[in-house]
Amino acid sequence: MVFQSEIIGQSISRIDGPDKVTGETVYTADVALPGMLTGKILRSPHPHARIRGFDTTAAWAVPGVKAIVTGEDARGFLQGKVLRDLPVLCWDKVRYIGDRVAAVAAETPEAADEALLLIDVDYEILPAVFDPMEAMEPGAPLLHDDMSAYEGAPKDFLAPDIHNGQTRLFWTKGDLEKGFAEADVVLEHSFAIPSRHQGYLEPFASIIDIDDDGRIQAWCASKAPFRARRQMAQALGLDEELIRVNVTSIGGDFGGKGDTRDLPIAYLLAKMADRPVKIVMSSVEELTASNPTHPTFVTVKSGVTRSGRLTAREVRTVHASGAYGALKPRAYLSTHHYVGGGYRIPNTLFEFLQVYTNTVPGGYFRAPGAHQYTFALECHTDLLARELGMDPAEFRRVNLMNPGDEDGLGRPIYTLNIREVMDAALAAAGWANPEDRPDHGRGVALFGRQIGGGVAGAVLTAEADGSFSVISPTVDIGTGTHTIEKQMVATEMGVSVDQVRVRVGDTDSVPYDEGPRASRVTYTEGGAIMKACDQMKQAISDGAARPLTVTVEHDAEERDDITYFSAQVAEVHVDRETGQVQVLRLITSHDVGTIIHPLAHQGQIDGGVITGFGLGVTEEFVTDGGQVVNGNMGDYKLPTMADIPALETVLIQTGGGAGPYEAKAIGELANNATAAAIANAVADAVGCRVFELPITADRVYKALRDS
Repeated sequence: MVFQSEIIGQSISRIDGPDKVTGETVYTADVALPGMLTGKILRSPHPHARIRGFDTTAAWAVPGVKAIVTGEDARGFLQGKVLRDLPVLCWDKVRYIGDRVAAVAAETPEAADEALLLIDVDYEILPAVFDPMEAMEPGAPLLHDDMSAYEGAPKDFLAPDIHNGQTRLFWTKGDLEKGFAEADVVLEHSFAIPSRHQGYLEPFASIIDIDDDGRIQAWCASKAPFRARRQMAQALGLDEELIRVNVTSIGGDFGGKGDTRDLPIAYLLAKMADRPVKIVMSSVEELTASNPTHPTFVTVKSGVTRSGRLTAREVRTVHASGAYGALKPRAYLSTHHYVGGGYRIPNTLFEFLQVYTNTVPGGYFRAPGAHQYTFALECHTDLLARELGMDPAEFRRVNLMNPGDEDGLGRPIYTLNIREVMDAALAAAGWANPEDRPDHGRGVALFGRQIGGGVAGAVLTAEADGSFSVISPTVDIGTGTHTIEKQMVATEMGVSVDQVRVRVGDTDSVPYDEGPRASRVTYTEGGAIMKACDQMKQAISDGAARPLTVTVEHDAEERDDITYFSAQVAEVHVDRETGQVQVLRLITSHDVGTIIHPLAHQGQIDGGVITGFGLGVTEEFVTDGGQVVNGNMGDYKLPTMADIPALETVLIQTGGGAGPYEAKAIGELANNATAAAIANAVADAVGCRVFELPITADRVYKALRDS
């Protein structure tokens, strides 16, 4: 049931709006402490090498240098979200260009830079491997001797039989051989997707100040303060209670800011110098040595009958994980959320391999791994339809799941609205009445995923003056989380929004929270807020005096039986002489429940579509010998407003959402089908298929000449 009130469903003023537009918002890099030093990091110039020694004599002679640490000072210190295979500083080997080997803290940035240049690292160059397919060959250089020996190694998902294998996810359903035997047509296609950056504008920053009593005060550009605290403590062998992570605003995340990054290095420098230390990554460091998406290769094989029914599907996916697996919360990508793709398939096999390579370690991106896989799946779906002479939309209708059907992994899905969502997007695009214009085409693609669960909390206080205040453990990464919390408290406690204040708390003042991820925040943190309001109303009803504080710790279950879907239709024009693609329209349809804050909700959709547009037509890391060669904002082509086509949104509003007031997930839905919709539209326009992203003019031109 869709809920509407004078507060819920209204686009009230954002809590963070005034400070952001006036420049008052404080980010980690803005924090200034008395006596603070500038920290800089020395990175490996080699993709694979053994470290034979360090000489810091000349660096120490630079005026203003107060601390120098090398891998020798951090021997045995490993960090990671779960799998701890990433050295804080490398002491024996480096495994990618950009691996951290030493760091300096100095009075000025110039002194720190000069000192870095004077640190002498003696390297023995080793053979390197960059392609994950080559990395799996028995003769390829081995990056890690025994991955299973690392703390946090996911024992149930390791790939010990794969050379340089990191993890392996594997699911089967039915009888694959029988399914292919029942098919009239069997097609197999392979797709390649490069590495990309999350595209946030604020580089990661880390600050450490050690109190006189040894208490560690930390600031970092992480959306997950509690997880940052834990990762830092584990890396350095410290008690978590010694560390307080103070929260600042986050300048964009999109999946890329959930780790400690350089906090342990800042600690080592601050401890040596007995001064606060700030390390701010440059944008070049972000683009060449951070945690981008995984280069991915996907092969999809499907069997269908002449009537269009899918009988079998086999998927083999290989992710180049980079040199380490530390930057992923589970050490693998959460592909179980979306591999079924919304289609009824009786016989399936899905394999997802992550392979170590001498490249930048891969991290999380808005719906991790989804844009890679969805591009392959939805392009393959169109190719099946074309082979059968069916309209791509009709082919999908024949095979789409209904509520209660099993997905590709064999899980029954009871709540989904995929048919209505797709039909709404098609209707808005005028799919049934195509325009007969040369070199124009339209393509459709679908994406769905489940919602994440996990731990969240809230501290709610009924003040003596009748107002309410909330201390939230969840960082607002720009999605409007705290504003939505304000709306919920005002609604539940029967006051105006002006009588509710919300602020974020540090790790000393609020219950544990996992941080924003997996489209879960309104569901998990919103659930904690609702629970706190229920407890507060009961306490007030029982006669409790104000001020009164209620603290809630809330664990929301993962809902594998619910899938939220989005459908996108792209309209393009292709210049046959040059291969240039002009995207004219992007129509996005969503299954939604109660929309708590319409403007923030639409912002999530528009931002997702623009992200998907960039992934589809402009963005890729170009590498040579493990070196990112377009690692700056001038050459890495994030889309600008001048590039963006007309965006249209259609909302299918129904009940059944897992969140408060039956709200449904929106954060990771709009960015994953876009590239496939554009590729399908290009194929519709000129009859050629691009099997590699992004869909650039040169790739389309080549496909046209080869077709």
